[in-house]
Amino acid sequence: MTVLETLRHHDILELRLSRPPVNALDAELIRCLREAVEAAPASGARGIVLSGRPGMFSGGLDVPALLQLDRATMRTVWADFFGLLHALGTSPVPVVAAITGHSPAGGAVLSIFCDYRIMARGDYRIGLNETQVGLVVPELVQATLRRLVGNHRAERLMVAGAMLEAERALDVGLVDALADAEQVVEHAIRWLTDLLALPVEAMTETRRIARADLVALFDRPGAMDTAPFVDRWFSAEAQHVLGNLVARLKAKA
Repeated sequence: MTVLETLRHHDILELRLSRPPVNALDAELIRCLREAVEAAPASGARGIVLSGRPGMFSGGLDVPALLQLDRATMRTVWADFFGLLHALGTSPVPVVAAITGHSPAGGAVLSIFCDYRIMARGDYRIGLNETQVGLVVPELVQATLRRLVGNHRAERLMVAGAMLEAERALDVGLVDALADAEQVVEHAIRWLTDLLALPVEAMTETRRIARADLVALFDRPGAMDTAPFVDRWFSAEAQHVLGNLVARLKAKA
């Protein structure tokens, strides 16, 4: 069964996360998404929409699955995840995050590397809540969030691991627009269609200049170093907190 659906809307490629029940990011989905984003421009796509299902964009990392991995395999998974962030952040074509519902942790991380974020209106939450599960937000991700919402705001959100309701996320600039859950993808396609209707060379070069600071983040010393996150993942505190999280999930199931 596929974990990632691809849908064409003329020259816009929609990559729809399709891993029920919450589109959690396991090794396969991370790898497939990275490969799809990297391959999209060569397939003729002039823009990309990253979407989920109404009510749920992505529940973030698949903690139960990833806790089963050894250190070497986890390094490979995290290298793929950083590679996915690089593909989104440096994409030669614009990428819109159609945040169709809840988007904690890894889901929120994916969205901040995109050009534009449209989130479902209503009782949905988004945020980088890594500290709540014993993890540290990597510097590359922190720098990208600071670029988006400002230094102090990013500090407060990340240190607390805050999960914001959609309206609040719009207020602080974590997302750019809201739409009804069933209309989020349509709005994303419309935004991209309007952008792609501009004179191509002028839009493309202006976008390149505007995103140069984001692209430069990947060239900082250690920016793509997976070791600190993997070390933290296998720390006693993180394993304890993550283990308790998995136990609670199993109890609910």
